[in-house]
Amino acid sequence: MVGHRAFYSSIAFLILAATASAQVGSMRNNLVMGVTGGADMSFVDFSPRVKQTLQPGFTGGFVIRYTTERYFSMLCAAQLEVNYTQRGWNELIDDGTNNTYARTTSYVEVPFLAHLSFGSEGRGAQFFLNAGPAVGWYLSGTEFYGFTAEQPWDISNRPNRVTAQYGKVVERPFEYGITGGLGVELLTAIGHFTLEGRYFFGLSDMYGNSKADPFGRSANNTISARLAYLIDITK
Repeated sequence: MVGHRAFYSSIAFLILAATASAQVGSMRNNLVMGVTGGADMSFVDFSPRVKQTLQPGFTGGFVIRYTTERYFSMLCAAQLEVNYTQRGWNELIDDGTNNTYARTTSYVEVPFLAHLSFGSEGRGAQFFLNAGPAVGWYLSGTEFYGFTAEQPWDISNRPNRVTAQYGKVVERPFEYGITGGLGVELLTAIGHFTLEGRYFFGLSDMYGNSKADPFGRSANNTISARLAYLIDITK
Protein backbone atom coordinates (compact mmCIF):
# COMPACT_ATOMS: atom_id res chain seq x y z
CA MET A 1 0.00 0.00 0.00
CA VAL A 2 2.84 2.40 0.80
CA GLY A 3 4.40 1.64 -2.59
CA HIS A 4 1.14 2.43 -4.40
CA ARG A 5 0.86 5.77 -2.58
CA ALA A 6 4.43 6.69 -3.58
CA PHE A 7 3.71 5.81 -7.22
CA TYR A 8 0.55 7.91 -7.35
CA SER A 9 2.30 10.77 -5.53
CA SER A 10 4.96 10.81 -8.27
CA ILE A 11 2.28 11.14 -10.94
CA ALA A 12 0.62 13.95 -8.96
CA PHE A 13 4.01 15.71 -8.73
CA LEU A 14 4.40 15.67 -12.50
CA ILE A 15 0.88 17.02 -13.02
CA LEU A 16 1.47 19.83 -10.56
CA ALA A 17 4.83 20.65 -12.15
CA ALA A 18 3.24 20.84 -15.59
CA THR A 19 0.43 23.04 -14.25
CA ALA A 20 2.89 25.40 -12.59
CA SER A 21 4.99 25.64 -15.73
CA ALA A 22 1.94 26.78 -17.67
CA GLN A 23 1.38 29.68 -15.27
CA VAL A 24 4.75 31.27 -14.51
CA GLY A 25 8.14 31.88 -16.07
CA SER A 26 9.42 32.68 -19.53
CA MET A 27 7.75 30.37 -22.04
CA ARG A 28 9.70 27.97 -24.26
CA ASN A 29 8.73 25.68 -27.12
CA ASN A 30 11.75 23.39 -27.44
CA LEU A 31 11.42 19.80 -28.59
CA VAL A 32 14.36 17.38 -28.77
CA MET A 33 14.49 13.69 -29.69
CA GLY A 34 17.21 11.08 -29.69
CA VAL A 35 18.60 7.78 -28.52
CA THR A 36 20.06 6.59 -25.24
CA GLY A 37 22.13 3.62 -24.09
CA GLY A 38 24.23 2.46 -21.20
CA ALA A 39 24.98 -0.11 -18.53
CA ASP A 40 22.69 -1.45 -15.78
CA MET A 41 23.65 -2.96 -12.43
CA SER A 42 20.65 -4.61 -10.77
CA PHE A 43 19.51 -6.54 -7.73
CA VAL A 44 16.14 -7.79 -6.46
CA ASP A 45 14.87 -6.77 -3.03
CA PHE A 46 13.68 -10.14 -1.69
CA SER A 47 11.84 -10.80 1.55
CA PRO A 48 12.96 -13.17 3.00
CA ARG A 49 16.41 -11.95 2.03
CA VAL A 50 18.49 -13.55 -0.70
CA LYS A 51 22.19 -12.67 -0.42
CA GLN A 52 23.40 -11.25 -3.74
CA THR A 53 25.64 -8.91 -5.68
CA LEU A 54 24.78 -6.64 -8.58
CA GLN A 55 23.91 -8.27 -11.91
CA PRO A 56 25.32 -6.44 -14.98
CA GLY A 57 23.19 -5.69 -18.02
CA PHE A 58 22.55 -3.00 -20.59
CA THR A 59 19.83 -0.55 -21.54
CA GLY A 60 18.94 1.39 -24.66
CA GLY A 61 16.03 3.21 -26.22
CA PHE A 62 14.44 6.43 -27.43
CA VAL A 63 13.97 9.82 -25.76
CA ILE A 64 11.65 12.73 -26.42
CA ARG A 65 11.76 15.91 -24.34
CA TYR A 66 9.64 19.05 -24.46
CA THR A 67 10.81 22.20 -22.65
CA THR A 68 7.96 24.53 -21.68
CA GLU A 69 9.58 27.40 -19.78
CA ARG A 70 12.53 28.96 -18.04
CA TYR A 71 11.80 29.88 -14.43
CA PHE A 72 14.60 32.09 -13.09
CA SER A 73 17.72 29.96 -13.84
CA MET A 74 15.85 26.65 -14.21
CA LEU A 75 14.56 25.14 -17.43
CA CYS A 76 11.44 22.99 -16.95
CA ALA A 77 10.65 20.09 -19.29
CA ALA A 78 8.75 16.83 -19.56
CA GLN A 79 10.66 13.79 -20.82
CA LEU A 80 9.30 10.48 -22.10
CA GLU A 81 11.43 7.43 -22.83
CA VAL A 82 10.87 3.94 -24.22
CA ASN A 83 13.74 1.64 -23.24
CA TYR A 84 14.81 -1.95 -23.38
CA THR A 85 16.48 -2.75 -20.07
CA GLN A 86 18.06 -5.77 -18.40
CA ARG A 87 17.51 -6.40 -14.71
CA GLY A 88 18.13 -9.39 -12.46
CA TRP A 89 20.32 -10.58 -9.62
CA ASN A 90 23.52 -12.52 -8.93
CA GLU A 91 23.46 -14.67 -5.81
CA LEU A 92 26.23 -15.00 -3.24
CA ILE A 93 26.06 -18.68 -2.31
CA ASP A 94 28.27 -19.44 0.70
CA ASP A 95 27.14 -22.94 1.71
CA GLY A 96 30.41 -24.63 0.72
CA THR A 97 29.13 -26.11 -2.57
CA ASN A 98 30.80 -23.63 -4.95
CA ASN A 99 27.44 -23.37 -6.73
CA THR A 100 26.68 -20.09 -8.51
CA TYR A 101 23.41 -18.66 -9.72
CA ALA A 102 22.36 -15.54 -11.65
CA ARG A 103 19.26 -14.46 -13.48
CA THR A 104 18.86 -11.83 -16.17
CA THR A 105 15.39 -10.44 -16.83
CA SER A 106 14.51 -8.22 -19.78
CA TYR A 107 11.86 -5.48 -19.72
CA VAL A 108 10.48 -2.75 -21.92
CA GLU A 109 10.44 0.31 -19.68
CA VAL A 110 8.59 3.63 -20.06
CA PRO A 111 9.68 6.43 -17.67
CA PHE A 112 7.60 9.63 -17.39
CA LEU A 113 10.05 12.24 -16.13
CA ALA A 114 10.15 15.80 -14.95
CA HIS A 115 13.40 17.22 -16.37
CA LEU A 116 14.84 20.23 -14.54
CA SER A 117 18.07 21.73 -15.86
CA PHE A 118 20.40 24.61 -15.02
CA GLY A 119 22.91 26.29 -17.30
CA SER A 120 23.33 27.63 -20.80
CA GLU A 121 20.54 27.51 -23.37
CA GLY A 122 23.04 28.03 -26.16
CA ARG A 123 26.25 26.12 -26.68
CA GLY A 124 27.68 25.05 -23.37
CA ALA A 125 26.84 22.79 -20.44
CA GLN A 126 23.73 22.15 -18.38
CA PHE A 127 23.30 20.18 -15.20
CA PHE A 128 20.00 18.37 -14.81
CA LEU A 129 17.72 16.33 -12.59
CA ASN A 130 15.29 13.70 -13.88
CA ALA A 131 12.58 12.26 -11.62
CA GLY A 132 9.24 10.53 -12.01
CA PRO A 133 7.34 7.25 -12.25
CA ALA A 134 8.20 4.40 -14.60
CA VAL A 135 6.23 1.42 -15.81
CA GLY A 136 7.49 -1.70 -17.53
CA TRP A 137 6.57 -5.09 -18.97
CA TYR A 138 8.57 -8.29 -18.56
CA LEU A 139 9.74 -9.78 -21.87
CA SER A 140 11.98 -12.74 -21.07
CA GLY A 141 14.51 -14.14 -18.64
CA THR A 142 17.57 -16.37 -18.52
CA GLU A 143 18.93 -18.39 -15.59
CA PHE A 144 22.60 -19.27 -15.13
CA TYR A 145 23.43 -22.26 -12.90
CA GLY A 146 27.06 -22.84 -12.03
CA PHE A 147 28.23 -26.26 -10.80
CA THR A 148 30.66 -29.07 -11.65
CA ALA A 149 30.66 -32.84 -11.57
CA GLU A 150 32.72 -32.65 -8.37
CA GLN A 151 30.42 -29.96 -6.94
CA PRO A 152 26.90 -30.74 -8.28
CA TRP A 153 23.95 -28.42 -7.91
CA ASP A 154 22.81 -28.78 -4.31
CA ILE A 155 20.26 -26.58 -2.51
CA SER A 156 19.94 -28.70 0.62
CA ASN A 157 22.22 -26.53 2.75
CA ARG A 158 21.51 -22.92 1.78
CA PRO A 159 22.26 -20.81 4.89
CA ASN A 160 18.93 -18.94 4.86
CA ARG A 161 16.89 -21.87 3.45
CA VAL A 162 15.48 -19.67 0.66
CA THR A 163 15.36 -21.69 -2.57
CA ALA A 164 11.95 -20.94 -4.14
CA GLN A 165 13.51 -18.50 -6.66
CA TYR A 166 15.29 -21.26 -8.62
CA GLY A 167 13.34 -22.01 -11.78
CA LYS A 168 10.44 -19.82 -10.68
CA VAL A 169 8.78 -17.98 -13.56
CA VAL A 170 7.94 -14.27 -13.30
CA GLU A 171 4.32 -14.22 -12.13
CA ARG A 172 3.68 -10.47 -12.39
CA PRO A 173 4.95 -9.17 -15.74
CA PHE A 174 3.72 -5.60 -15.20
CA GLU A 175 6.19 -3.48 -13.26
CA TYR A 176 6.07 0.03 -11.83
CA GLY A 177 8.32 2.14 -9.67
CA ILE A 178 10.07 5.47 -9.21
CA THR A 179 13.18 6.51 -11.10
CA GLY A 180 15.49 9.50 -10.92
CA GLY A 181 18.93 10.65 -11.92
CA LEU A 182 21.48 13.42 -12.09
CA GLY A 183 23.58 14.33 -15.10
CA VAL A 184 25.27 16.81 -17.36
CA GLU A 185 24.30 17.80 -20.90
CA LEU A 186 26.63 19.36 -23.46
CA LEU A 187 24.92 21.51 -26.10
CA THR A 188 26.86 21.70 -29.39
CA ALA A 189 26.29 22.68 -33.00
CA ILE A 190 25.59 19.05 -33.93
CA GLY A 191 23.30 18.13 -31.04
CA HIS A 192 23.02 17.43 -27.34
CA PHE A 193 25.26 14.90 -25.57
CA THR A 194 24.24 13.77 -22.09
CA LEU A 195 25.75 11.66 -19.33
CA GLU A 196 23.49 10.55 -16.48
CA GLY A 197 23.56 8.35 -13.41
CA ARG A 198 20.09 6.97 -12.61
CA TYR A 199 18.39 4.78 -10.01
CA PHE A 200 15.19 2.76 -10.40
CA PHE A 201 13.32 1.73 -7.24
CA GLY A 202 10.71 -0.94 -7.88
CA LEU A 203 7.37 -0.70 -6.08
CA SER A 204 5.84 -3.81 -7.64
CA ASP A 205 6.83 -7.46 -7.18
CA MET A 206 7.95 -10.07 -9.70
CA TYR A 207 6.23 -12.86 -7.78
CA GLY A 208 3.02 -13.20 -5.82
CA ASN A 209 3.25 -11.72 -2.33
CA SER A 210 0.30 -13.22 -0.46
CA LYS A 211 0.79 -15.10 2.82
CA ALA A 212 0.74 -18.35 0.87
CA ASP A 213 3.58 -17.25 -1.44
CA PRO A 214 7.28 -17.82 -0.61
CA PHE A 215 8.21 -14.13 -0.98
CA GLY A 216 6.59 -11.11 0.62
CA ARG A 217 8.63 -8.81 -1.62
CA SER A 218 10.52 -9.35 -4.89
CA ALA A 219 11.11 -5.91 -6.40
CA ASN A 220 13.67 -4.87 -9.00
CA ASN A 221 16.24 -2.16 -8.21
CA THR A 222 18.63 -0.86 -10.86
CA ILE A 223 21.57 1.54 -11.00
CA SER A 224 22.33 2.86 -14.50
CA ALA A 225 25.03 4.87 -16.23
CA ARG A 226 23.55 6.28 -19.43
CA LEU A 227 24.65 8.25 -22.48
CA ALA A 228 22.26 9.99 -24.87
CA TYR A 229 22.43 11.87 -28.15
CA LEU A 230 19.60 14.30 -28.89
CA ILE A 231 18.82 16.65 -31.76
CA ASP A 232 16.62 19.76 -31.84
CA ILE A 233 13.26 19.39 -33.57
CA THR A 234 11.92 22.83 -32.58
CA LYS A 235 13.75 25.60 -30.82
